[in-house]
Amino acid sequence: MRLRRTLLGLSQEKLGELIGLTFQQVQKYERGANRVSCSRLFDLSRALEVPISYFFEDMTDEVKNLSPVQMGRDLSQDEMPSNEADPRLRRETLELVRNYYSISDPDVRRRIYDLAKALSERSPD
Repeated sequence: MRLRRTLLGLSQEKLGELIGLTFQQVQKYERGANRVSCSRLFDLSRALEVPISYFFEDMTDEVKNLSPVQMGRDLSQDEMPSNEADPRLRRETLELVRNYYSISDPDVRRRIYDLAKALSERSPD
């Protein structure tokens, strides 16, 4: 949810307005502190312009194999799957992608892509 919201350039407050919630509730959804109901998931998918399946695409096998009851009851906080470990979910990554796609000149975008790719393939000194 946070990934798509950030890519669209929406604040938590603006997303909350779109679905009739406070930014605090959006914050709780993004942190996983509160569950998202089916009807709210539908509202979120419309506000974020994605199909509902978008929210399940990157679910790990570890999470898929756990029932919601077990997730809350059996796992300590240290054992919960961490989204922060995934570099795709970091604010820096989200802002980089959003800024990249805001570059209107496709040639400049391609050069930046090529530069990033070349730098990532360099062997460490």
